[in-house]
Amino acid sequence: MSNPTILLGSGNRNKGIEIGRLLEPAGIKMMTLAEMPQTPEVVEDGTTFAENAAKKATEYARHFNMWTVAEDSGLSVDALDGAPGIYSSRFSGVEHSDQKNNDLLLEKLRGVPLEKRGAHYTCSMAFADPNGEIRFTCEEYCCGRILFERHGTNGFGYDPLFEVIEYHRSFGDLSSLLKSVISHRARAIRRFIAAAPRFFS
Repeated sequence: MSNPTILLGSGNRNKGIEIGRLLEPAGIKMMTLAEMPQTPEVVEDGTTFAENAAKKATEYARHFNMWTVAEDSGLSVDALDGAPGIYSSRFSGVEHSDQKNNDLLLEKLRGVPLEKRGAHYTCSMAFADPNGEIRFTCEEYCCGRILFERHGTNGFGYDPLFEVIEYHRSFGDLSSLLKSVISHRARAIRRFIAAAPRFFS
């Protein structure tokens, strides 16, 4: 594979940094929407992570005529019947933020004991050719539970509340190196990297 350049169909700076770090050892160069002119807005109106990922990959690939990888990810909490799910990033409403989302999650789980605070992260990934045809998809998970208060300052989103049970630590406490091995997004990226040579040989 000869150092291909792909577009990441996301405007999320934190995701861009994380995914770029994961792709670099495989020799895959990545551009982000922040580097592109006149980026259109893609409405994420799918009913699943997979639908939203595919829509972003297709529309950005066609608009920029580039191979494009897109992902949709979020947190699902057992005690909330899978919420916030696909609404994870805007859980707290129009003026959402990581802090407000975490505050609302803690509020909704008030009184729920630790053994019933199971949760998992999902990452759905889609890869489209410059014509917008989806050529690869995958979905990966990372299971854990929601803590009673924030722990650590690493990561983003719900990471300070999400405990990886095997490590007895939150994503906010874990190093970026360890997260790059065990996270839902890291697992999906590894599957993408394994599939990528057949598209760029």
